Amino acid sequence: MILKTKNKQIFEASAPRLNTVLMVEDFLEKNSGKYTQTEMFKKLPKKMMWRTFKIILYYLENLHKIVINKDGTITWIWNPSLVEKYLKNKKLDIKI
Repeated sequence: MILKTKNKQIFEASAPRLNTVLMVEDFLEKNSGKYTQTEMFKKLPKKMMWRTFKIILYYLENLHKIVINKDGTITWIWNPSLVEKYLKNKKLDIKI
């Protein structure tokens, strides 16, 4: 897997396992806005490599599920019920 970051850095890495991504998603959703990246990395229920953690954050940020605030905290912003509401709205031209 080759990833490009916002500042155009390119690195190659292996993809994280699905259960690892889901574990990080669950932890982020429950602890939204409480921790910085390094604090969250240390508090995860299962240990992983820093690079794997950064790949998962990159993935979730590109899916617009999280934002990394100016103070470094990570906030969960994904709201499936709101997305469903907008998809059902006939006045909006949303293509998936």
